[in-house]
Amino acid sequence: MKPPAFEYHRPASVEEALDLLARRPDAKPLAGGQSLVPTMNFRLAQPAALVDLNGLDALAGIEPSDGGLVIGAMTRQRAVERSALVAARAPLLAESMPFVAHPQIRNRGTVGGSLAHADPAAELPAVMVALGARIVLRRAAGERALDAERFFTGLFATALEPGELVAAVELPALPPRTGCAFLEVARRHGDYALVGVAATVTLDEAGRCTAARIALLSVGDAPVLASVAATMLKDQAPTADVIDAAAETVNSELDPPSDIHASTAYRRRLARVLTRRALAAAAARALAPALPA
Repeated sequence: MKPPAFEYHRPASVEEALDLLARRPDAKPLAGGQSLVPTMNFRLAQPAALVDLNGLDALAGIEPSDGGLVIGAMTRQRAVERSALVAARAPLLAESMPFVAHPQIRNRGTVGGSLAHADPAAELPAVMVALGARIVLRRAAGERALDAERFFTGLFATALEPGELVAAVELPALPPRTGCAFLEVARRHGDYALVGVAATVTLDEAGRCTAARIALLSVGDAPVLASVAATMLKDQAPTADVIDAAAETVNSELDPPSDIHASTAYRRRLARVLTRRALAAAAARALAPALPA
């Protein structure tokens, strides 16, 4: 299989890339190419031009910021997986990375490319929603940032406008006594998940929940933030009964698809079970004493 003919541009700077995208609304940015190139080969995508971002070091890197992180869009997923800084400041992201496809894919795939592709079964979009990340978007005329839950707008759809590209992701610092957990079920490791859950739980000194976020993948057209279920944990000790009630409530916020891999009913059951396990694990980690630096 071959893609249709296209022009190829390899800009020497971010500014040149943005200028090309501004002048060529029929162009697509090329990051890792792990999703775009196969869709082009199947002729599901037929951009007239590609703007290759792989030479732009300014769009890559992992940097500390106010207790959190800034991750450049062109940072390889494998670099995120191996980063001690990510493990320390964004443990949920670190925990999720081994579930992203296979090492060969993560060696080339980029953080920004996965977010821009917005596959509802992908791990990174749901993790960014769970962490309350902000997606930094750049165009020739300037820059803006959107909360992750507003960035993903539908099936393979985002708030990206013509001429824009994902430049970076800003991850806020986790509050003290915050635990995180990521779980998914797939037919085989490396396959797209049938259902996945990313959860954070923050406790006060008395062990009561002050905040929680639950984001699910592969249960809708975009990551689903289960806000009602998370609210049920507020001001409660995360006992088994409280967590069970929150997990049961998750299903009222979902309308998962049915396909050849799993029925709607099965996805609902998986969502409930995985949410229960993820919340229990996150709460246990929040209660665990912090390790010395």
